[in-house]
Amino acid sequence: MRRTRIMAAVAVASALAVGLTACGGGSGSSSTSGAATYNAASGGKVVNASDTKGGTLRMANAGDWDSLDPADMYYGYEWNFARLTGRGLLMFASAPGQEGTKLVPDLATSLGQSSDGGKTWTYKLRTGVKFEDGSTVTSKDVKYAVERSLDKTVFPDGPTYFNDFLDLQGYTTPYSDPTPDKLGLKAIETPDDSTIVFHLNTAYSGFDYFAALPSTMPVQQAKDTGADYKKHVVSTGPYKFSENNLSKNFTLVRNDQWDPKTDPNRKALPDQITVQLNVNADDIDSRLLAGDLDVDIAGTGVQAAAQGKILANPQQKANADNPVGDRLWYTAINGDVAPLDNIHCRNAIEYAADKTSYQAAYGGPTGGDIATHLLPPVTQGSESFDQFPTPNNAGDDTKAKQELAACGQPNGFSTSISYRAERPKEKNTAEALQQSLSKVGIKLTIKPFPQGDYFKLYAGKPDYAKNNGLGLMITGWQGDWTDGFGFLKQIVDSRTIRDSGGNSNLTVKDPAVDALVDKASNTADNDARNKAWVDVDKKVMSDAYILPGIFAKALLYRPTNLTNVFVNDAYGMYDYLALGVKK
Repeated sequence: MRRTRIMAAVAVASALAVGLTACGGGSGSSSTSGAATYNAASGGKVVNASDTKGGTLRMANAGDWDSLDPADMYYGYEWNFARLTGRGLLMFASAPGQEGTKLVPDLATSLGQSSDGGKTWTYKLRTGVKFEDGSTVTSKDVKYAVERSLDKTVFPDGPTYFNDFLDLQGYTTPYSDPTPDKLGLKAIETPDDSTIVFHLNTAYSGFDYFAALPSTMPVQQAKDTGADYKKHVVSTGPYKFSENNLSKNFTLVRNDQWDPKTDPNRKALPDQITVQLNVNADDIDSRLLAGDLDVDIAGTGVQAAAQGKILANPQQKANADNPVGDRLWYTAINGDVAPLDNIHCRNAIEYAADKTSYQAAYGGPTGGDIATHLLPPVTQGSESFDQFPTPNNAGDDTKAKQELAACGQPNGFSTSISYRAERPKEKNTAEALQQSLSKVGIKLTIKPFPQGDYFKLYAGKPDYAKNNGLGLMITGWQGDWTDGFGFLKQIVDSRTIRDSGGNSNLTVKDPAVDALVDKASNTADNDARNKAWVDVDKKVMSDAYILPGIFAKALLYRPTNLTNVFVNDAYGMYDYLALGVKK
C-alpha cells in the first residue's frame, strides 16, 4: 500500500499470538472493557468490544483521497475504508493483530483454486449479493471491475499487479473495446454468473493476494462513468454514499440491499459515517482529544504537539496505541535530475543525511526506529545492514564531501525536495534534510504538493519530477503483504513505472534490480526466496536511489466514544470495518 500505502499486511512485533478471532474477544484474543490502558488495541486485543449498533462515526482526513474509485486508490487507509462500501473476491480478515493478515473469502466462497501449475485461478461467487440498486452481482461485474483497472491512463493511482501478471496479450482498456468478451480480454473468463477464472502469463502462488485488491470490487459496466465514477461509487457493502462533495466531505448511510446473511465479515455497527477532508492536521488532533471527532482516518498518528500532550497525560495516554508495522518512511533520490544521475552525488546525500533529525521529525522513537535499509524488521526474511554508516546515525560530512568531489561537485549543488503539504511530519523532514545537507553544500528548495495528487501529478509523474527538478521526494511505503514481494515489487521494479503518473516507484530504474526481482519472485524455497529479496534490498541501497528514514510506528488516539477498537496488522491502523460508537 502505497506510501503508507497502503494494503499492507503489517506485522506488529508484539502480536505473535495465534488463534485470534475476528472482532471480538473469542478464543485466542482478548478484549478490554474496563479501564483503558496504553497500547491496549495493539497486539491482538480489542478495546470496548461491542455488537451494539447505531450512532454516527465521525472521521476526518488532513488531505484527500487518491480517489474513491476502487480502481484508482493506493493509500492504506483507503483500502481499509473501502471495505465499508465494496466487497472484493477476498479480503484481509477484520480481526486484531496478526489474525488480520490472513486472507478470507468475501464475494468468493473460498480462497482461489489454482490449476495449470499456478497459471490459472478460479473463484466461485456467493449467491444473493446485490448492488445498492438491487441488481444481482455476477462474475461479469467482477471481471469488468478488474478490466477497467488495467487502464492506467484513466486510473493512474492503483497497483499494477493485474497489468503485470494477467495474460493480457496486448489488451489495455475496455474503454476502447465495447465488446471485450469478443474482441480483447481473454485473460479473465466468466463461464457462468458465479464463476470467474484468471489466466496468468506466469505462475504465481500468491495470486490470492491480488484477489483481495479493491479493484476486484464489482462494477456494473452500464453504471461506469470512467474517471467520474469516483463521484458515485455503486455499493455492494453495508454502506452507500448519501452525499459526496469531492475534496470536502462525504457521508455513508446503511445500504438496504446489503444482506448480512451473505457476509460473514462485517458487523456494520454505526448507522452513519461522516468523513471531512482537507482538515488541518493539528485541528484533527485537538478534536480527537476533545471528543469532537472519533478517527483520524490517515492512520499515521498524531502530530508533535498532540503527541507531547498525550504522553504526558496518563489519562490520555491510556487511550493511545503505538503499533509497529512494515512501513518505511523514506526519501526517493531522483537519478533523472542532474547531478543526481551520478551515483557519487547520490552517495553524498546518503552520508550527509542526519537520521536522528529524520527520526525527530516523526516524533522521536515513538514515531519509529532509524532505518538503514528497505525491508522493515517485521517483514519476512528481513536482514539488518548499513551500506552508508555514520557516527550515531547523525551523518558523516567528511565522507559526504569525498563523494561530492568524486561526482565533480566539490562545493555541493542545488536541488529541490518535495513533500505532501498536508503532512507536518514530512514538512519537518524536508526542513531537517535541508539543514543537514547544507553542511556539505547541498542546497535544498522545499516544494509542497497536495496529498491527493502527489503521486498522480507531481512526485509520481516522471516528466513533472524531472522537468521541475525534484531531486528528492519524501514518501513512505507500507507493504501490500508481509514478504519481500509484497513490500518491494511496487517500489523498486522499474517495469511498474508509468509515464502517465501514479507511480509508487519514484526513482529506482536499474535493470539489474529488475533481474533480481524476477529471481526472487521465481524462487520456490521460502528461505532462499527471503534471502533473494534481501539481495534486492542490498542492490537498491548500493544504487543509492533511496534514503531510508525510519521504520514507522504511529501514536494513534482512540476517544472513549469508540467501541470495538483494535489495530489490524494488515493495515497497521485501527480496523475501520469493525468500529462502532457509543450512542
